[in-house]
Amino acid sequence: MARLLLPHSPTWGVAFAAEAKALSDVLCDLFLVCHHVGSTAVPGILSKPIIDILGVLPDLTGIDAKSPVLEALGYQVMGEHGIPGRRYFRKTNSDGARTHHLHVYAAGSHHVERHLAFRDYLRAHPAKAAAYSALKARIVSDPAVSSYGYQDAKASFVRRVEGDALAWMRRTRT
Repeated sequence: MARLLLPHSPTWGVAFAAEAKALSDVLCDLFLVCHHVGSTAVPGILSKPIIDILGVLPDLTGIDAKSPVLEALGYQVMGEHGIPGRRYFRKTNSDGARTHHLHVYAAGSHHVERHLAFRDYLRAHPAKAAAYSALKARIVSDPAVSSYGYQDAKASFVRRVEGDALAWMRRTRT
């Protein structure tokens, strides 16, 4: 597992914007909207330097046919990759290091709401963001933890905060 966690970098927002533009340019006929999500989208927390992009389409009709276009941008096509209703793509650089994750959902998917709620909640609640950052640092400091173990070790925290985030988002919208 890549054990590299870095302090937040403003270059991550720039990298997101550049990639979102490239994606929008090639998927414009599908009306793709891109959001920067994941830890690189939350100032102040440690993150693996991989840009997570949430792509939202009116529906998923057509995205599978765009696989060759995404492959030309350097993405590996992963299909649903364990989450029904998602299309997942990952990108690596010339050194083989992962640089981007693209998660595409149809508008109205609960996954869109949960990703945005989690990001916005951590941005608005620095103490929760700091707790998440500290948890991630503890997990990666254990040499026995694999990549899957890393995800599993974060899961209960993420689920708990995600629930709080969704409730917070629904309260703040009204």
